[in-house]
Amino acid sequence: MFELSLMCPQDRVEAVSDALDALDALSVSVEDADAQTDAEQALFGEPGMPPPKDGWQRSRIKALYATEEMARESATLLGAQDFFANCQVLGVSAIPDQDWVRLTQSQFAPVEITPEFWIVPTWHEPPAEAKTLIRLDPGLAFGTGTHPTTRMCLRWIAGHGMVKGGTSGGELGRVLDYGCGSGILAIGAAKFGAKEVDAVDIDPAAVESTVLNAQANHVSLNSGLPDKASGSYQTVLANILASPLKVLAPLLCSKGVPAGHLVLAGILDRQEQELKEAYLPYCRLSVADREDGWILMTATL
Repeated sequence: MFELSLMCPQDRVEAVSDALDALDALSVSVEDADAQTDAEQALFGEPGMPPPKDGWQRSRIKALYATEEMARESATLLGAQDFFANCQVLGVSAIPDQDWVRLTQSQFAPVEITPEFWIVPTWHEPPAEAKTLIRLDPGLAFGTGTHPTTRMCLRWIAGHGMVKGGTSGGELGRVLDYGCGSGILAIGAAKFGAKEVDAVDIDPAAVESTVLNAQANHVSLNSGLPDKASGSYQTVLANILASPLKVLAPLLCSKGVPAGHLVLAGILDRQEQELKEAYLPYCRLSVADREDGWILMTATL
């Protein structure tokens, strides 16, 4: 394996990355060339959304190729393009053979939600203290348990439900997971005694992911596109983004029964007031949890 390394200004990152893809690079990555220095810049995006910029002011682009000849040929072809102006070829270097699957898996360790509730990839043994766990591997759909918004939602679920096998399903009742992604919240609700769970998403890939993950966790739920959500729910969960949550306010609130739970995530600290105002005609939101600049907002309908 050989790595072609380039230096590009922010406005050339997208064009160069697309060109590398067209030149059959096995993978293309972009990183801040000034990382770990005083000039380092943070690019923050919301969950499931792209970052606000394609790259940093000085971006290092790395492309992997199967052979040195392919890497050097790509560098030559790029150098002849107009869009490569102000870019620089840093060099081509050999990459030691590695077990890439094992290396990738090592980046995803079990995630603690509560001391007794864990998210565990299939290649890991569950922690000894885990009495309830969700088996989940990283995939295309958002929701692996590593993001603060997901963890806060799952903590709320664990605090308001009960492990299946207890009495009537705790306080969760019938549950709607709107914008289910990987299905992790729906699976968590099922694990904590929800009487029935509907998990819906506008992305068919997310619906498929939810079905497969539910099967892997031996829980029963209904998954489909948003029109699959029918009737009323004691608990309505939505871990999306602040902007669509505001638009969805009347819909989400109409899905809950009187005195039911509304649980919203994907909201930054600074967006607290605008969410309260958007939902005020329907309910009174309050902050139930905070983590790493994100908040969990809940209401009684």
